Amino acid sequence: MKVKWLGVSCFVITSAEGTKIITDPYKSGLLIRYRRIEETAHVVTVSHEHFDHNNVAAIGGNPQVLRGAGSFEVAGITVRGIASRHYSSSIGRWRGPNTIFCLTVDGIGVCHLGDLGHQLSEEQASQIGEVDILMLPVGGRATIDARGASLVCDQLKPRVAIPMHYKTAKLLLPFAGVDPFLEGKPDIRRLDASEVEFKKDELPSPTQIVVLKPAG
Repeated sequence: MKVKWLGVSCFVITSAEGTKIITDPYKSGLLIRYRRIEETAHVVTVSHEHFDHNNVAAIGGNPQVLRGAGSFEVAGITVRGIASRHYSSSIGRWRGPNTIFCLTVDGIGVCHLGDLGHQLSEEQASQIGEVDILMLPVGGRATIDARGASLVCDQLKPRVAIPMHYKTAKLLLPFAGVDPFLEGKPDIRRLDASEVEFKKDELPSPTQIVVLKPAG
């Protein structure tokens, strides 16, 4: 399985057989200066209806679009949507629903937290189950921050955690960068690449943090 980070919370997940899943496609603009998305996919997941996460029109290939909680079987991929909430610490109120998506690709359990804005309940953690690859927001303000993300990692104990939704040179929204989340972590792998390949029997343990370079 290959994972490519385009930017914000958008990843392209490609199975060994070539099935492509895209998560939370963003719309480029004044504050999001990543390149326009020009990808095709079989499946697109949308965690919530904000412009930096729901630009489904950008994706080619007539994909099936998944929104909300439920269980799905699409293009040979098992997907589960788990209800959660999007919270903004900057304005102190809920910003609507958020869906956590869990996928099984090539036997690898992938969990994309979307714009999770709170700690997971025991029920939510149980619904998520075992996680091999965790994609989690770390930039705060509109989501959990570095401390919150660390607590979620401790709770889910993924084999690999990939930070997302943080400030970069091309993402000008008022989030923190990735470094506060990385501080004190014992196993960090920084890649000068946007794409990495994972194999089930080669996943690290305990949790390794993999920092990708956005493709956009």
